[in-house]
Parts: sequence; structure tokens; C-alpha cells
Amino acid sequence: MEIIIVRHTTPNIEKGICYGQADIDVTSTFSEELQPILKELKSIDFDHIYASPLQRCKKLAEKISTNITFDNRLKELDFGDWELKKWDDIPAEEINPWMENFVEVPVTNGESYIDLNNRVVNFLQEIEKSNTKNIVIVTHAGVMRCIWAHYNTIPLDKTFELKLTYGQILKISTDKLND
Repeated sequence: MEIIIVRHTTPNIEKGICYGQADIDVTSTFSEELQPILKELKSIDFDHIYASPLQRCKKLAEKISTNITFDNRLKELDFGDWELKKWDDIPAEEINPWMENFVEVPVTNGESYIDLNNRVVNFLQEIEKSNTKNIVIVTHAGVMRCIWAHYNTIPLDKTFELKLTYGQILKISTDKLND
């Protein structure tokens, strides 16, 4: 199976704001950002699209295909009480323990990175059991890093070494991994 993972385009939010599951729209550059994604995907034969239901992913997925399954497990990390706050305004006593161990420490009233990873791996195990040959997943950077870590056996605390841009496409062939 080949998994093509596409990160959403640029969200319409000021830099420096914490957002994860906040349902942020995309910027006015969406149409321009869409074109290279569609061009690259045009040459790929895929059976189905799975996407986060958040509008920044939903809009992109709907431009790629009408055969889409929206799945909550593909949403970004739940930043709980920090959603839509400026990173600089999050109290040090809350953010420092998380920054020191973001893998295991959950955000206040939100998730830890391992929580995110567990739901993503649950999703992957489910699709691996299907007869799907090639899929496209339209999602967020955190989810992309979890998928990348899962198939490349990378520790979660090292996944931020994978630099991702808006609209970026990653391809993973699970057949090669099982050889």
C-alpha cells in the first residue's frame, strides 16, 4: 500500500497563535497553493481519500476528490485550554512541563503527543486491514509526523526533525517496509 500524506494549505491565523483542533479556515492564497498539490496528485493512482474534518483539510480534500472519509483521528493535537492563545501568553507553569516532555505530558485539558500518536496508529492499523492499495490522507503536521514515525520507527521525541511546509506531500510505501 502506498500512503500519500498531504498537509493542509496555509491557515488563516496570525503567527504565534497556538492552534490544533480549532477549526481555522485557509488564507486567500488557497487557490494558488492548491495548484501544485493537484498537479502532483494527478499522476498518482489512489483508491480513496481520508481527511481530518477540520475545514483547512476538508476544503483541500474536497478539491482532490469526492470519495472522502472524514475521520476525527486525523485531527491535529488537541491543545485544550491553549487553543487560540498566543504561545507567549501561556503561563510558564503550564507550558514548561509540556515543553520539557511534550511526548508524555498532556496540554491542560488537551492531549499529549502520545495521545495523538495512539489515535493515529489506531487509524493506520484499521486501514492496513482493508483491501486498499493506495490512499491519500489530508491532515495536519502533527498527524503527518506520527505517521512518519510509525512507518519509519522513529521515536516520537525525534519527529520534529521532519520539517513540514503547508501543502507538503509525503509518500510512504508500506510494502517496502514489510520486505
